[in-house]
Amino acid sequence: MKKLLCSNILLLVICFSNSYAFDIPAVHPNFVEKNGKLFYKAMPLKAVKTKYSLLQLMGNPIGTNNGIAFDFGKLKGKLYYGFIKSGDGRFPQPVFYKRFSPIKKGHASINILKNLANQYDMVDWAKTGKGTLAYRVVKKGGAILFDGKIAFSGKSPFKINQASIIEGPFVNFSKKGKFSHSVRISFDTLKKSSASIRTKKAIFKDNKLNTHHEISLNNLLPNTVYAYTVETRNGKDVYRESYSFKTAPVEGSRKPFVFAYASDSRAALGGGERDIKGANAYIMKKIAALISFKKAAFMQFTGDMINGYSNSIEGTQLEYRNWKRAIEPFAHYLPIVSGMGNHEVVTHKFKHRIAIDRFPFATDSAEAVFASQFVNPTNGPESEGVGGVNFPSYKENVFYYIYDNVAIVVLNSDYWYAPSLKYHPETGGNLHGYLMDKQLEWLENTLASLDKNENIDFIFVSQHTPAFPNGGHVKDDMWYNGNNTPRAVVKLSRNGKNLIKRGIIEQRDKYLKLVINSKKVVALLTGDEHNFNVLKIDDKMNIYPKGWDKEKIKLSRPIYQINNGAAGAPYYAQEKTPWSDNVYSFTTQNAVVFFHIDGKSVKMEVLNPDTLDTILPLSSLNK
Repeated sequence: MKKLLCSNILLLVICFSNSYAFDIPAVHPNFVEKNGKLFYKAMPLKAVKTKYSLLQLMGNPIGTNNGIAFDFGKLKGKLYYGFIKSGDGRFPQPVFYKRFSPIKKGHASINILKNLANQYDMVDWAKTGKGTLAYRVVKKGGAILFDGKIAFSGKSPFKINQASIIEGPFVNFSKKGKFSHSVRISFDTLKKSSASIRTKKAIFKDNKLNTHHEISLNNLLPNTVYAYTVETRNGKDVYRESYSFKTAPVEGSRKPFVFAYASDSRAALGGGERDIKGANAYIMKKIAALISFKKAAFMQFTGDMINGYSNSIEGTQLEYRNWKRAIEPFAHYLPIVSGMGNHEVVTHKFKHRIAIDRFPFATDSAEAVFASQFVNPTNGPESEGVGGVNFPSYKENVFYYIYDNVAIVVLNSDYWYAPSLKYHPETGGNLHGYLMDKQLEWLENTLASLDKNENIDFIFVSQHTPAFPNGGHVKDDMWYNGNNTPRAVVKLSRNGKNLIKRGIIEQRDKYLKLVINSKKVVALLTGDEHNFNVLKIDDKMNIYPKGWDKEKIKLSRPIYQINNGAAGAPYYAQEKTPWSDNVYSFTTQNAVVFFHIDGKSVKMEVLNPDTLDTILPLSSLNK
C-alpha cells in the first residue's frame, strides 16, 4: 500500500490513497474497492450503459466511388443530408436534399454523384472537387439523434478531408477573461491536424497535431472588427473557413453595448428539434439568431444546456455536441459563455438512485468533462481542496470576465454535486444549490478586486440556482422549503463528523452578504426554474422561515435576481413563497434577457425568441 498523504486546510483535511484501483477520494470514505470493483455498502457500481455515443453517431465516414458511406453501429433509422455553402449568408446552415438515405444495420450511404449533382450542386463540387456535407441521424420512430458535418474532396472517387472542422470555430474570451486585446478561437478537427488563423495583419499558429485546437489571437486593437480565416492541415488535406469578430472596447470606455442572458435549454417534449438527443436545438437556434440580430456583444448561458444526469462520459459528450451545433453558426462571430447546472452532472451510479460525482475527479468528474467541452477563462479558484487532488477542479466552471465597464462573475452552484445527497448524506458530496466555502472565498476576493477597479461600473453574478426560488424549485435551490438542515457533506472517516457547519439558508446568507457588500453588483442571473421573472431583493422582503432562530442579515441595499430558465426546458409555474410580493413579470414563455449598457446606465428588455413578442419592455435597473 502506498503512503497516505494528508494535510489540513480550512477544516477540509486532504487525505487520499492511491492503493485503490478507483483512486477513491478520502471525502468518500463509505465507498470501497473489492477485487477491482467499486461498492457503496453492499451495492456494486452500476455499469455504464452508453446507448448512443458521439463517436458512434459521427458514423466513421469514408469516401466511395459515388459519395460517402457511414457506419452507425446497430442503429436503424434515416440519414438526411445536404450541403453547407460557405459564404452564402453570414450563418452557414445545412440545406437538406429532398430524399433521405435509409440506415440499415447501422449502414447508410450518400450518393453525391447521382443525387447532389447538376441543379442540386449548390456548392459547385463538380467544378472545384470539394464541398462540405451536413448530415442528420434520425432513429427509427423519428427521434433526432445527431447533426454532423464533414468536408470531402474529389469527383469520383470521393475522399474525406481528414482536416475537416467538425465543431466550431467558436469565439471565446481570453484565459484572463479579456476580449479587447486578445481572444481565443476554438474548434475540433476530424483527425489530428495542424492549424492556423489568419487575420489581415497576422497569422497565429498551432503547429502541434491535435483534434482540439485553442488558438489565442494576441496584440489586437480594441473595438475593431477582425475578419479571420481558420486553416487546418492533415498531410495533403487542407480545409478553410472564414468569419469575423469585433473586439471589446478598452475597459472603462463606457461605449454603448448589449449583452444577453438565458439558461436551461435541455430537451423538451413536442418532437422534432425540441429534442436533438438532450438539447432543445429549436429554441437555442432561435435564441442565437435573436442575439445576433440584436447585435449583442456576448451571451452568458448558465447551466442545464443538456439533459445530462448520466454516468456515461461518451453520452454526455454527444449531448454537448448537439447543443453546440445549435449555436455554432452564430458563435463563429461572438462569445456564448457557458456555466454549469445540475443537469451537467456526470456520476457514479448505484441502486436506489444513489449517485455521486464521478472520479477520478481530474478526468471523469462532471467538472472535468465540462472543462473539456467548453473554452472559458481560467482565472477562477483551484478547487475546494489542494491542487484538485481530493475535490474536482474549478477550472473553467468558476471564473469571471470583463467587457468594457461590465464584469460577469460565473459561479458553480452544482459543484461536486451528489444528486442523492439529501436522502443519503452518508455518501458525501455537495448539495444542489450549495456554494462551498472556497468558492465563496474566491468570490469575496474577486468582488473586492472588481470594486477597486475604476473601469468597472456594473457587476453581474451568475449561478444556476436562484437564491430565492419562485416556481419549480422552491423545494430545493437555496431554500429547501425553509429547511436549513440540508448542506454539503465532507467526512474523512466512516463515522466522522461532517466538516460543513452551515446549512443551506445560512450559506445563502453568507453569499448574499458578499454580493450586497459589493456596491457594484447589479443583479444575480439565475436559472434552474424554467420561467422568467424578476425579483427585487430589498430590506422589505421576508427571507426566513417561521421560527428562524439564527442570525438574520441586513439587506442594506436593493439588488435584483433575474431568473431566466426559459430557454426551452419544460416549464414551471409560480409558487407561493415568503417573497412572492417582490416578484414581477413572471412568465413561462421562452425568453432572452438583453442588458443595454450605456455609460453608467443599465437597462433591461426581455423578448420571446420564438414569437419575437416583447415580454418586458426596455426599463432601467439603475438604483
